[in-house]
Amino acid sequence: MARPRFLRRADAAEAAFMHLFAAAPDGMALLDPAGDIIAANPALGRLAGPTLTMRSGLPAAQLLAPADRPGLALMLATARSGAVPLRAAPADPTAPADAVWSLTAEPLPAGGRLLLRVLDRTADCRAEARQAAGARLETIGRLAGGIAHDFNNLLTAILGGAEAMRSGGLPPAALAELAGIEDAARRGAALVVQLLAFARQQRLQPRILDVNRAIGDLAPLLGRLLGDGVRLELALEEPGRRIRVDPTQFDQVLLNLTVNAREAMPDGGTLTIATGHALVLRPDGEGTTGLPPGRYVVLEVSDTGCGIPPEVLPRLFEPFFTTRPDQGGTGLGLATVQGIIAQSGGHIAVEGRPGGGTRFRIHLPRQDAPADPLPAPKAPPPRPAAPAAGGRLVLVEDEAPLRRLAERILDRAGHAVLAADCAESALAALEAAPRPAGLISDVAMPGMDGVALARLLRRRWPDLPVVLVSGYAEAALPADLTEEGYHFLAKPYAPTQLLETLGQALGPAAAPV
Repeated sequence: MARPRFLRRADAAEAAFMHLFAAAPDGMALLDPAGDIIAANPALGRLAGPTLTMRSGLPAAQLLAPADRPGLALMLATARSGAVPLRAAPADPTAPADAVWSLTAEPLPAGGRLLLRVLDRTADCRAEARQAAGARLETIGRLAGGIAHDFNNLLTAILGGAEAMRSGGLPPAALAELAGIEDAARRGAALVVQLLAFARQQRLQPRILDVNRAIGDLAPLLGRLLGDGVRLELALEEPGRRIRVDPTQFDQVLLNLTVNAREAMPDGGTLTIATGHALVLRPDGEGTTGLPPGRYVVLEVSDTGCGIPPEVLPRLFEPFFTTRPDQGGTGLGLATVQGIIAQSGGHIAVEGRPGGGTRFRIHLPRQDAPADPLPAPKAPPPRPAAPAAGGRLVLVEDEAPLRRLAERILDRAGHAVLAADCAESALAALEAAPRPAGLISDVAMPGMDGVALARLLRRRWPDLPVVLVSGYAEAALPADLTEEGYHFLAKPYAPTQLLETLGQALGPAAAPV
């Protein structure tokens, strides 16, 4: 006797459901009213991992870490009234430590059964965490740039005032005290440089560099920095390969990592600097922090020191995080290294465990072009320019102490100075005046900034010498100053630096006979 048509339809519908159930890419399980598994699809088996066998009668709670099992019980109990999704960690001991699942439960029409869906949200959560961390770092970067500007203004006043006092014939005891002030100001300036490196606001001067040669040239200094108790070993792959990087910044990376290694080996050990190469065919890692496909030069800096605790490792490159606050650590050393590497198009990673040493691995894009020749020895700085005929220097600075300082420096060098506290005041004073000898202006000011002022005056006097001064990094300024023929002077500056830069702007015609 043939089965009734409605039964055949029910069988066909159930078969279709089970086919879709088995083929679904997300983890699924049919649960009985008690929360035990009736059937599970292959995707759930893969999510559960090799340590848990999917079988009929297995409590669904066994899928989750013990701390999340009460939440699953509550979700299943309220599933028929529309429970919210549950975020939970898997029970699988082989799963990543940050693994996250999203679970939902839906009632089925017959038998009181529930359909449990399990989605692996680990990648999404990592992306969200990276995005949040990136937003925090961007905010800190902007804050660092602003702090650098204000610090540089203060340090310029301190260093300039100290140099003026030094020339006043102070007794030896007072000169010794003054040297301490100057040293503290210079250390403050070095800290600002680290802030700007972290914020990636430096104006780099990249060159094609032979990595092995650069390391070999720096090795004697690194050895002296490590001291007698730590041995430096070089394992440089031949033939040497080339990268495009600012040589000064590359040296700073090696110096920072060497200092860190020395601190990690108080009882002695070995620091190994190795080079190699890598070909990345597929993106390695996720998001913007991953390594894109390409050819790379690999630099590894490894030590045999105390290693890094697991809880510290994720925060190692975090700005202002330090494990040595009582020893003067600023928390900017490794953040600076990461900023330099990222600004050079590279990637840095770290491995370490307590007692097992630490290894930093840096990838930088490989270059096929020959290495640039070494720069010629620097010529001695030009003598300060003599007063230029044909007009006064226009000095624009909104900070009164810095304006007085710069005016005093220029006056002592024999220059006539027209000082103004803003661009608008300078323009008003120059409205009916003859061509000035040159313009020295701060960049960041209320109202019109220094770049706009320079452009406006250049329209009237196209060959006007211009020196733009800023406590911000040149890379953060709104224009490429060199392309426009302007000279840039970074704060903090010494009086001699102001005069040297001015002499370069005024040119040979203004040099003393």
